Amino acid sequence: MAANQIELKPFKLSRNRVWRTYAGGECLERWQGGSHPSDSSFPEEWVASTVIASNAGREEVVEGLSEIVLENGKSITLKDLIRSNPEDILGRRHTAKYGSETAVLVKVLDAGERLTIQVHPDREFAQSAFQSVFGKTEAWYILGGRTIGGEDPYVLLGFKPGMTQAKWKKLFEDQDIPGMIGALHKIPVQPGDVFLVEGGVPHAIGSGCFLIEIQEPTDYTLRVERTTPRGHSLPDQACHQGLGFERMLECFHYEAYDEQETLSRWKKEPVLVRQLAGGSEYALIDQSSTDRFRMHLLEIQDELQVEGNGTFSIAIVISGTGTIVCRGQAQDVSQADEIFFPAVLEQVNWINTGKEPMKVILCYPPE
Repeated sequence: MAANQIELKPFKLSRNRVWRTYAGGECLERWQGGSHPSDSSFPEEWVASTVIASNAGREEVVEGLSEIVLENGKSITLKDLIRSNPEDILGRRHTAKYGSETAVLVKVLDAGERLTIQVHPDREFAQSAFQSVFGKTEAWYILGGRTIGGEDPYVLLGFKPGMTQAKWKKLFEDQDIPGMIGALHKIPVQPGDVFLVEGGVPHAIGSGCFLIEIQEPTDYTLRVERTTPRGHSLPDQACHQGLGFERMLECFHYEAYDEQETLSRWKKEPVLVRQLAGGSEYALIDQSSTDRFRMHLLEIQDELQVEGNGTFSIAIVISGTGTIVCRGQAQDVSQADEIFFPAVLEQVNWINTGKEPMKVILCYPPE
């Protein structure tokens, strides 16, 4: 079956684990129903990805591209499916601005150790340094986590007052890891917490965090720790992505805030969009937060209808079981399912078939 002959409907995505510099994945595998969940070097699930992962030392391995299994049993990458019919799949307004680029990437990740302290480029830096129209602003929705080494889940986010570029450079050159950790705010996290991490803001996901991440569609990560917490030495390329260390340090935004201001800027509270007898919808990240993407939460008690509005969407079932009905066709869905909805679909009915409310994260590209 040629790609341009494929019937457009809600597509369940295949599992898509990706190698990273840190260990994790036990919570992810347990959530997905794995029989022997454990940590490994594949702690991330990339969802609706048209991005190839950038892993120094693994350049010969092509990983990161999402796939769909068709009714004839054959697989096709989401990237190739989109290329066959970008306007119907991504939406006319979207393709007019971004072509066949999705302009968004979604991940589910589970940190079995603290990630290295890092920064992602804003769009201006990405354009100058990587000739990319996309930076890597991202947002996190905390699913849960675990206690590791006696420490509950947390994130490191933003510089504390007093930080300067010269001080940060000295900490980096000395590889003063305690000093770098101490320069960032350490914030405990709970399920349901939402954080926006803009390009240029230093951060690190702490050990024990299990979360959904929505981001711009790149893999630009600049790291200031040359050895991971578990003792894995990183090649220079994995730290500065080919820019050199001096240029890497220019990626950071050196604005520094106290903890209250940090939380005010980057911790987001859900906003109720609609509440009906069948369920509720909340905006977790909307246009008031960033113009890079949107993320909503559905809590379905009985049945909830979602309008397509001419754009594609990406769904992750957080918990529960149900059925999605679209164009008269029904598909069963359950916890950890990932679904891609082409833009041409006018509406989707979400029907809860379980005893507890079904919860779904809906991710959207820029408006």
